[in-house]
Amino acid sequence: MSGGGAPAKAVEPQPHPPKEQLPNISYCITSPPPWPEAILLGFQHYLVMLGTTVIIPSSLVPQMGGGNEEKAKVIQTLLFVAGLNTLLQSLFGSRLPAVIGGSYIFVPTTISIILAGRFSDTSDPVERFKRIMRAIQGSLIVASTLQIVLGFSGLWRNVTRFLSPLSVVPLVSLVGFGLYEFGFPGVAKCVEIGLPQLILLVFVSQYMPHVIKSGKHVFDRFAVIITVVIVWIYAHLLTVGGAYNGKAQKTQLSCRTDRAGLIDAAPWIRVPYPFQWGAPSFDAGEAFAMMMASFVALVESTGAFIAVSRFASATPMPPSILSRGVGWQGVAILLSGLFGTVNGSSVSVENAGLLALTRVGSRRVVQISAGFMIFFSILGKFGAVFASIPAPIIAALYCLFFAYVGAGGLSFLQFCNLNSFRTKFILGFSVFMGLSVPQYFNEYTAINGYGPVHTGARWFNDIVNVPLSSEAFVAGCLAYFLDNTLHRKDSAIRKDRGKHWWDKFRSFKGDSRSEEFYSLPFNLNKYFPSV
Repeated sequence: MSGGGAPAKAVEPQPHPPKEQLPNISYCITSPPPWPEAILLGFQHYLVMLGTTVIIPSSLVPQMGGGNEEKAKVIQTLLFVAGLNTLLQSLFGSRLPAVIGGSYIFVPTTISIILAGRFSDTSDPVERFKRIMRAIQGSLIVASTLQIVLGFSGLWRNVTRFLSPLSVVPLVSLVGFGLYEFGFPGVAKCVEIGLPQLILLVFVSQYMPHVIKSGKHVFDRFAVIITVVIVWIYAHLLTVGGAYNGKAQKTQLSCRTDRAGLIDAAPWIRVPYPFQWGAPSFDAGEAFAMMMASFVALVESTGAFIAVSRFASATPMPPSILSRGVGWQGVAILLSGLFGTVNGSSVSVENAGLLALTRVGSRRVVQISAGFMIFFSILGKFGAVFASIPAPIIAALYCLFFAYVGAGGLSFLQFCNLNSFRTKFILGFSVFMGLSVPQYFNEYTAINGYGPVHTGARWFNDIVNVPLSSEAFVAGCLAYFLDNTLHRKDSAIRKDRGKHWWDKFRSFKGDSRSEEFYSLPFNLNKYFPSV
C-alpha cells in the first residue's frame, strides 16, 4: 500500500439490535389515525372477527337441534357480546387493541355437553336446543370464575412475572402457528374461491405498496376490504351463473354465497339480552370440564395479549396488566354465559394478526370495530349480509394472520442467546412437543371418535383431552416449566433467557411509556391499583 500505512481494517457486520418496541408501526396504541381511516380500519376488524363468530354457531347450533332462526339469533348474540367485551377490555382491562370474540378452545367441551344423554328424551328440536343452551350457559358461568379470581386477585400476576422472552417464544408462536388446521384446509374446501383470495391478499398487501408508491398505505392497510370485496363478487357470479348446481351438498355449503340461510332467518331489529333462552342449568362435571377449557383459554390468551402488545408497538406488558386483562376476560366469559352465546370468549388471534398486516395498533380503531359489532348485531338483516361471506375466503385471511402472530412469537428470540445449548433445548423441545402431543390426541380423536382418555366420566375425559390437544398450551407450559427450573439462578443464564430486558417493565409505574399505554382512564388507577 502506498505511503506505508497499515491496511484498513475490514468492517465487521453488526447484528440487528433488539427493539423493546416494534418499529415501523404507523399508529401505536395512543396515536389514532384520522377518523375516516379509523372507521374503515375498524370495519376491517369487524369483517375479520366475523369468521369465528359465524363458523362456531353454524357448526354447533344444528347439532343442538336449532334451525336457521336459532343460528341467526346465536350469531347476533355472540356478535353483541363480543362488542361489549372488546370495549370493556380496551377501556378497563389490558387497554390493548385486542378484540375479544368467540374461541375454538371451548368447542370440544361444548360438543361433549351437546352429546350428553339427558337431552335425548326431548322430541321437539327447538326445545332440545334451548335445554342444551341453558346447560352450556351454566357451565360457562361457573367457568368464568376461574379467570375472574386468578386475574383480579393478582394470582396470575405472580405466575406471569416469571415469564421470560425465551418461555414466551413457544407460547406466542404456537398461538399462531398452532391454528394451521384452520388455514389452508379451509381454503381447500372451495379452492376456486379460497386460493384466489389468498393469492390476491398476498399480492395486494405485500407487492402493490412497492409497485404503486402513491397508494402505499391504501394497499397495505385496506388489503382485506379490497380483496374480500373482489373475491366475494367473483364467488357470487359463480353462484348465480350455476357453477355449483348439482354439486355435492358439502361443496355448495362451502362455495355458494346464498346457502347460509342467515339473511332470511335474521330479524330486522333485535337486541340480545341476558337469559334469553331461559334460566341456566348447572352440572358439576360439565362445569369442571368447562373450567379446564377456560384455563387453556387463559394460557393461550396470555400469549395473544403479548402478541397484541408487540404489534401495537407497546412496551412489554407488566405482569399486573396481564393479570388485569385476564380478569376482564373472565368477565367476558361470564357475559357469554349470561347472554347464551354457545361459546366462551378469548383474545381473537386473527385480529391480532390484522394489527401486524395493517401496522396500525390504535386502541381507537378496535373500539370502533366494537361499535360495528354491536350495531350489526342489533340490525340483524344487515349484519347477516356480511356473515354470509363464504368460509374459504375467511380461511385465506387466517393464513396470513396466524402466520403473522406465529412470527411475532419468534421475534422474541432477539432478546435470547441463541448460541446457548440451554436455549436450544428449551426452545426446540417445547415447540416439538407442542406440535407432537396435540397431533397424537387430535389424530386419535379423528380415528376413534373419542380422545385417548376415554372413561365413563365425560367431564374427566375433557379435563385431560382438551388441554393436551392445544399446541400453544402444551408448548407454553413446557417452556415455562423448563425455563424456570433449569439452572435459572445463574446470572449468565438470566441474560441467555432475556429476562434482564423485561425486568425493568415489571411495574408500569415510573415508566412514562408504560403508564401512557396501560393506565386506566378517568383516573381510576388510584381506586384500582394494578401493583
